[in-house]
Amino acid sequence: MIQAGIVGGAGYTAGELIRILMYHPQVNINFIYSTSNAGNPVSKVHQDLIGSTDLTFTDTINADVDVLFLCLGHGNSTAFLDNNRFSKATKIIDLSNDFRLEADANFNGMEFVYGLPELNKEAIVKANYLANPGCFATAIQLALLPLASDGKYQEDVHVNAVTGATGAGTSLSATTHFTWRDNNFSYYKPFTHQHLGEINQSVKQLQSDFNSEIIFMPNRGDFSRGIFATAYTKYEGTLEEAKALYKAFYKDAKFTVVSDENIHLKQVVNTNKCILHLHKHGDKLLVTSVIDNLLKGASGQAVQNMNLMFGFEETEGLQLKATYF
Repeated sequence: MIQAGIVGGAGYTAGELIRILMYHPQVNINFIYSTSNAGNPVSKVHQDLIGSTDLTFTDTINADVDVLFLCLGHGNSTAFLDNNRFSKATKIIDLSNDFRLEADANFNGMEFVYGLPELNKEAIVKANYLANPGCFATAIQLALLPLASDGKYQEDVHVNAVTGATGAGTSLSATTHFTWRDNNFSYYKPFTHQHLGEINQSVKQLQSDFNSEIIFMPNRGDFSRGIFATAYTKYEGTLEEAKALYKAFYKDAKFTVVSDENIHLKQVVNTNKCILHLHKHGDKLLVTSVIDNLLKGASGQAVQNMNLMFGFEETEGLQLKATYF
């Protein structure tokens, strides 16, 4: 079994990682690092784990673990790696946005591979350092990449996506309190969301002449977890041609599927799946994408990448049941 370390252990993404890795047949959790909770039982913070584990948080690291997961806030992974050194044999999977863009991929001699398996599987298999994609970025890229692979983008792409409250992390803010979020709906960071950088980067990786704009409107939903994204653009082909393109692009994808029926969030919450649906109206193609923001959008995809990096079955530890009712 490989030894895994988790840094930033008190957050939502770390909690999901712990739950998955506890039952992963190839992994032992070596340490869970949290300076604010050092010495406390993990189940004191992640209360659904009461009776399931006797692990405690620590403020020390084991520099020789086989894999390190960084579950730190954006901008904090670089500082942590500046101050802590790990074995050259340690593979690092970062869940922040610190290394996702090509301009930031090389850090202290470590070359981070962008970890979207449906796009970069061959590179991920060979990687020692991996930048896990963002949650919105995952849902949106999986909706857009097949068209880019066939050079179909000639005009702007319009994206509207709604995320659950867990997308904001565990820290309280004015827009995460129950009394504000419940029975409410709002947008934020219109046209400027930080995930646009990695989305554009991946689209251009497949369609180098892409020079249109991806117009992205992010929204806050009044539910805990999940992302529901819709994207539309001009498309001259038929719906049947678009479906054939998408199904061919994802024919070997373990967790991304194209549905002929309308889709909804409950099909993916608590799973590592992305489900897509296509609809044609006039000369516009509408692509709907649904994921769990904490799993396929974060920790589940991180474990999927770990499986690829260590040569495990890609689905190992990720056969999760949707919270359908």
